[in-house]
Amino acid sequence: MKYAKLSKLWDSLHSSFWFVPTLMVVLALGLSFITIAIDQSRETNIIGELGWAYSLGPSGSRAILSAIASSMVSVATTAFSITIVALQLASSQFGPRLLRNFMQDTGNQVVLGTFISTFVYSLMVLRTINGVEENEFVPHIAVTCGIGLAIASIGVLIYFIHHSASSIQVDQVIKKVGSDLDDAIERLFPEKIGRGTSRQQEEQSIADIPPNFDRVSCSIKASSTGYVQAIDDKQLMQVATEKNLLLQIQQRPGRFVVQGGELVRVFPEKKVNKQLAAQINDAFVFGSRRTEQQDIEFSIDQLVEIAVRALSPGINDPFTAIRCIDQLNAALCHFAHHEIPSRYRYDNHDQLRIIAEPIVFTDVADAAFNQIRQYGQSSVAVTMRLLEAIAVIASFTYRTSDQVVLRRHADMIERGSQEGVAEELDRKAIKERYLAAVKAIEQH
Repeated sequence: MKYAKLSKLWDSLHSSFWFVPTLMVVLALGLSFITIAIDQSRETNIIGELGWAYSLGPSGSRAILSAIASSMVSVATTAFSITIVALQLASSQFGPRLLRNFMQDTGNQVVLGTFISTFVYSLMVLRTINGVEENEFVPHIAVTCGIGLAIASIGVLIYFIHHSASSIQVDQVIKKVGSDLDDAIERLFPEKIGRGTSRQQEEQSIADIPPNFDRVSCSIKASSTGYVQAIDDKQLMQVATEKNLLLQIQQRPGRFVVQGGELVRVFPEKKVNKQLAAQINDAFVFGSRRTEQQDIEFSIDQLVEIAVRALSPGINDPFTAIRCIDQLNAALCHFAHHEIPSRYRYDNHDQLRIIAEPIVFTDVADAAFNQIRQYGQSSVAVTMRLLEAIAVIASFTYRTSDQVVLRRHADMIERGSQEGVAEELDRKAIKERYLAAVKAIEQH
């Protein structure tokens, strides 16, 4: 299975509430068999050596395991109810696209798995207890282990209460999304399909494109509808090299593609067949939603969504919006340090094989600033923080194109404030931040 599809599979498992608990139940089953086998071994006398081990008879053992099993079911039900309430609160306050972040929370998955595993373990041990006098059997080691699991479950319950209360705090949510965004930037940039070119080679790369490419190339259509979650770049490079092709990718992760929409243009047209179309489609991973697997704009959009919801008249919380701007500020500073890969990709024999569509600083800045600027132009605090963020980001940029983008956003923010802010002194304060941002851009 290709790496992109394995990554999607792991992402789906990681985002589910059943995968980790299922693994823990399997481990609990294995533990029950092991401890019962130890108790059934006639050669062991562990109970006599361990004074703290459980040593009562069949009735007491049944009572203890029954109490553990019934209490674990009750606690698991309560924990599940609290989780559902947290998901509902997150959906209404932060947006439905943030639900996936809560479902990926390993802590919640482990908590549910602990309670269910303890319940299953208790049942498995309970079935082996025999109170008939001639065949009496009490698995003391297994019962002792069950008591230990119950005590551990109490600690997990305390952790769960604290974790549930802290995980729905807006600062924690914003920090988690920002951390995911930083991880995506580190993972994806520089992203290379084959061997990228330097900026000095751009003109040569354009010259390597056949002059009749647009006329002779053939379009490969999408075989399904959905969001492009990932592209297997290695598979595309392998196909292009083996069949001596030039591929121009028309889509990138995060975009929605309709069945029959254009995915790739292939040169020359005469080499296109059903097998090639299937191979190229197989390199694209589609899904019903966007993910941060190869789409850094997804995490940016999550932060923007939190900020825009906070700026809505019904909530009117500029402090949350400012917190999101600060996180976006840090992310864009981080992104500005990374080299944007060239769209022209060569194989090991210096043959142009793929023309990609990488995400550039303009795309990231537009995604980060546009909607917050539009919905927050009447908020003085938000407007000033946007301009302050641009001034900070400018000090981390070294590409002229990035500075042009920042200047364009600063101009739009300043013009919007002239229309959205009525107070003269507020407009003056915004103008001062604007001039400071322009100065920072011009100095770099």
